[in-house]
Order: sequence, then C-alpha cells, then structure tokens
Amino acid sequence: MRRVYLDNNASTPLLPDVFEAMRPYYLEKYGNASSIHHYGQHARAAVEKARASVAALLNARPAEIVFTSGGTEADNLGIFGLVRRDDHVITSTIEHSAVMNTCKRLEQMGHDVTYLPVNGRGEVEPEELRKAIQSNTRLISIMMANNETGVLQPVEEIGRIAREADIFFHTDAVQAAGKVPIDVQKIGCDALSISGHKIHGPQGTGALFVKRGTLIQPLLYGGNHERQRRAGTENLPGIVGLGKAADIARHWLEHNGPAEMAAIRDSLENAILNAMDGAGVNGAGALRVPNTSSIYFDHVEGEALVIALDLKGLSVSSGAACSSGAIEPSHVLLAMGLSHERARGSLRISLGKQTTQDEVDFAVQVVPQTVARLRELSPVYQKAVG
Repeated sequence: MRRVYLDNNASTPLLPDVFEAMRPYYLEKYGNASSIHHYGQHARAAVEKARASVAALLNARPAEIVFTSGGTEADNLGIFGLVRRDDHVITSTIEHSAVMNTCKRLEQMGHDVTYLPVNGRGEVEPEELRKAIQSNTRLISIMMANNETGVLQPVEEIGRIAREADIFFHTDAVQAAGKVPIDVQKIGCDALSISGHKIHGPQGTGALFVKRGTLIQPLLYGGNHERQRRAGTENLPGIVGLGKAADIARHWLEHNGPAEMAAIRDSLENAILNAMDGAGVNGAGALRVPNTSSIYFDHVEGEALVIALDLKGLSVSSGAACSSGAIEPSHVLLAMGLSHERARGSLRISLGKQTTQDEVDFAVQVVPQTVARLRELSPVYQKAVG
C-alpha cells in the first residue's frame, strides 16, 4: 500500500543531510564536550558551531542559546525558570500541553494564572492582555504559532506590552521555527522555545533562547553545563543534528520556501472544500504558518476519519499528537468557539519540506472520498440531509 505522511506538526522526518552530519558523532567523534583532551575539544567545537547555527535562525547571540531535550523541557525551563514565589502569570487558552500543564502546576503551587481567551480566528487580543496585567504579574507566556491550527499570534505586540509593563515574556515557538522567520530582537521576548524534531532535526533535542542578562533558575542541578542553566552532558549527535537542521531551515526561509509551501497548502484546502459541503478551515482569515491546515467536516467523527484515512495510506491527525487517544474534543478549537461536534470533526493536515505535489494530490483525492463514505454510514448525516 502506498503511504503518504502529512502529519509533520507531530514530527518531521530527519533530513538525509542532518543524519549525515550526526553520523560521525555516534561512531568516531564521541568525546565529552567538557573534556580538555583532543576528543573533548572536537566535541566542544561541534556544540558551539551548532549553537551559532540555532542562534542565526533566531537572530540571537550564540551565548543566549541553551540546549535542552526538546520543546517540553524548553517550555518548562522558560516558565519555571522565570517565576518566583507569589508571582502572577498570564498565558492563553490555546497553549500546547507543555505550557498549559506547566501553568496548571504553577496554580497547584499557589501561583495565580490568567488564561486569556481567543477570538474566533484563534488569536489572542492584545487589549485583553493589557487588562489582565496585575501589580504582581511577572511572566507572560503566549505561543507564537498554534500546533493545531497554525494560527500566528501577535507576538511583537505582546512583546511591546510586556516591555512597557516590565514583565518577562516567553513564547513557545516550536511550531513556528523553520516555517516563518523568527527575530527575537523584533519580538522582544526574554525566552523562546524550539524543538528539533519539528524542523527535520532529531527527536529529543531542543533549545531555549534566554535573552542576555536574564537570570533563569535551572530545572536540573549538576555540572556547569550550558553556563549553569541546564546541567547534564550534552547530547552531542542530537545537538549537531539540531544545528544542521537550523542551517537548512534558514536557507529554506531565505529562498521563498514559506510562500511556495503556503501555495501548496492553499491549493489543498481549496480542492478539498470545493469537493464537498459542510466543511471549512479553522482559523480562516488569520495569519498562519504555511504548512498547517485544520479543516472541520460536519457529521464526521475526527478520530474515525483519521483511522479510515490511515487504512487508505494517508497519515494525518485530529489534533495535537500529545492528545491522541483523548476522548474530549480539542481545547484549542473549543476556545475558538467551535461546537463540540465541529471540534470533534476536525482534521489537521501538516506539510513538510519533503512533501511532494503528488502526495498532496493523493490527499485531495482520498479525503473527500473518505468523508463521503463516513457520512453515508452516519445516521445523523442522513437525517440532516434527508
């Protein structure tokens, strides 16, 4: 059976050039970057080269990059590391679980957390943020791009509000990195998280940008790694892979990659919507990353649709990968005002740099067919059209 993978927001495949960059650090150049001998110094040079590559992707200084085990650790470090006792934190109702559950833990610890609503397009309203600021507000954590809808948040305006109020600003940019240009200087954030396996790098790698002069409390205690911000021997092959993936992403961004991908995404959406009634794009009208499409299908169960498409050879998702198996509908789509039925009947299709037009054409063919078949089997649909 032909297999087509269009679930790149869950994880991207490792690009061949990334794998080749990592290979020597598994087999030949395996030194500890903290050692002072030949092997250790070669390892250190590789780590610092990767640090410079990640910094270049974000327009940051290399010294502002802290390597982590992934986006979740980066989010935890960016939030727990900046919050102190009795502080108030502001986040949104559409955050990834890595931020949402971290904030829930802060509440359990006695902190006051405000969850900002979003409008029907899935955007945080800056004025709502202004209203939520309190005298003890220390941190704002708002994602840059939503993992389910791809909707981009007004992070530069949020950054301005945070600076005016002298409040730390962290943004989860896991789904934005490598898809749209990121400039931490323009955003004005104090911390920003990325993940390797969302930009065609290795799983289990990530990074946190920490603005120069920002004191952050570590989560892990041990050696003096990462300028005492993240203890533990560096994941040498993973860091090298993340650095190479960052180089490739930067080149792609600079050579019209986002516009070309957005055109493919838009053609996919239009073809699917033109093939049927009772469907629409979640987040339509908002700025989105170029690879992500969230589409609702009336009178269809999203999980059933994902399974049926998988049996036909198409791999997509009904929401965040971390929420697979969840019975409840997407908290993101509910926060945008969708009904439970539409939230449960939504499908996420996400493209990658390896995606071909032929693969998109395959999706355009099988999605409407599968939706039509499921509707034929649905007594609710039959009643609605009967």
